[in-house]
Amino acid sequence: MQNSSSTKQAVLEVSRPGSAPEFVPIRQTPFLIGRGAESGNNLLLDDGRISRRCAAIADDCGGFRLEDRGHRLGIFVNGQKVEQTALREGDVIDFGLQDSYRIVFHTQEAQAVDAVLTSLGRFPDSGASLPGGGLSKLNLLLEATSLVHSALPLESVLGTMLDYAVAITHADRGVLLAPDADGVLTIRHAHGSEGQDLAPESISPSHTAVRRAIQQRAAVITDDLNLAGLELQRAESVVIQGLRAVVAIPLFTRPRSGSGSSRLPPASELLGLLYLDSRRPAAFSNLDRQILDALGAEAASILDNARLVERERERQRLEQELDIGRQIQQALLPHGLRDFPHLAIAGTHYPCHAVGGDYFDVFPLTDERTAFLVADVAGKGLGAALLTTMLQGALSGMALGVEPVKVLNHVNRFLRSHAGVGRYATIFFGIVDRDGALEYICAGHPSPLMVRRGRVSQLCSEGSFPVGIIDTAEFTAVREQLEPGDTLVLFTDGVTEAQDPAGEFFEDDRLCAIVARHAEDSVDGLHEGILSALRDFTRGAAQSDDITLLTVRYRNPEKA
Repeated sequence: MQNSSSTKQAVLEVSRPGSAPEFVPIRQTPFLIGRGAESGNNLLLDDGRISRRCAAIADDCGGFRLEDRGHRLGIFVNGQKVEQTALREGDVIDFGLQDSYRIVFHTQEAQAVDAVLTSLGRFPDSGASLPGGGLSKLNLLLEATSLVHSALPLESVLGTMLDYAVAITHADRGVLLAPDADGVLTIRHAHGSEGQDLAPESISPSHTAVRRAIQQRAAVITDDLNLAGLELQRAESVVIQGLRAVVAIPLFTRPRSGSGSSRLPPASELLGLLYLDSRRPAAFSNLDRQILDALGAEAASILDNARLVERERERQRLEQELDIGRQIQQALLPHGLRDFPHLAIAGTHYPCHAVGGDYFDVFPLTDERTAFLVADVAGKGLGAALLTTMLQGALSGMALGVEPVKVLNHVNRFLRSHAGVGRYATIFFGIVDRDGALEYICAGHPSPLMVRRGRVSQLCSEGSFPVGIIDTAEFTAVREQLEPGDTLVLFTDGVTEAQDPAGEFFEDDRLCAIVARHAEDSVDGLHEGILSALRDFTRGAAQSDDITLLTVRYRNPEKA
């Protein structure tokens, strides 16, 4: 049997990757959660990995309790697997799956509205006999409470909430003030009695009423300013504007209790203030005042929830932009690396974040010459990714026949002349001719490993400055002759500086040992052997830097 829950109002914030959150109220218990409607589920989860009879939220002595009803992977609350548990504000529910549904439990004490309903019960049943149109005001209050779990844009929610406040109080003007970046209360919205927008500069809220409401952390309601205290009567803004009635309702957050935490809840935060005034004296009944108190509690929840929804939208927008950046960056990397007549190649790039500061490239300069490179821009994330894209465009110009030394010197001068960029990059750039002649430039990058007849050594004996650090840096090319079977292993420091769960680094010696172990393997076998050893070493530890690996083997073109 299903019962309605009367002691609390609760709502589920249901999110799935790539979709905006949906707010689903719990209107009855048990509230069934699962896949498909045939099991009588109240919340349908469109994921084939989730059981049809998954979970339920039941009444728990005035609160709510989550129960596992048979989900094969188990139900998790705040990362802990549970059979059943009492739910608290902010608890996060998931189903042991990646890229699936995530549910946040929200509950709001209904005391403010209940108090008004209790007061209403003391009057005759006829709404017409309620003082001051109490029934119509109560209806407006109940309509306003529906905004608590609204997914509308923040500005729309705030404007609508203000209109309800004006209608309930019959005020001439209504203002919503909110703290700016410096914490100073400024006018966010201003509406007239007909819902029309008012110019913020045309309104001067009573600073005395506002200050008193915030200090007392309670609503300041005056029926007739002629009968109010002298401080409020003589307030300059009240006198100049000829005001007769003022309502100032501070909006404070309700401290959110943590799940099972013994720490004291954090102090409530001032979200803003509802200010209403009129040139007509207002006669607020006891019921009116209770409605205004309830409005203050509901308005704070509405504003708090609207901010959370707005932040979630902003987070999703940023994630979408980063995803677009990731797609662009991945599209610029070489995919399906083809073998050249004289080279066999394998390459991998794992960014630390959605976008990264590493990249590699392989491209033909002529039928006889092939260029390859690995670059690592200082830093991680979006800023580094922007510079890698610029570098990739500049270095790809070598395909037009420009000498690599001239290109790198030009890029260095460009970055130094734009010091505000604040970034530099290490680069290894090489060109292999069909006959095995290797010409390379190492600009501050870790030396590639050279594998020749089973022995591993470093290719570069001398280094140079990264690109973008020294104004007067001049890069020069070094020449080397490759033999058939010679292999170059290029990498960024994300490989050698990868850490295991205990914080130990992978380091150069371990990399050399692994390369030596797989020296006789194919290029793909050597490449995968390094990556496999890296995965075994880190054992799931969080990646702290971009990882890029490029393996290049020279072979006799006549035998290829």
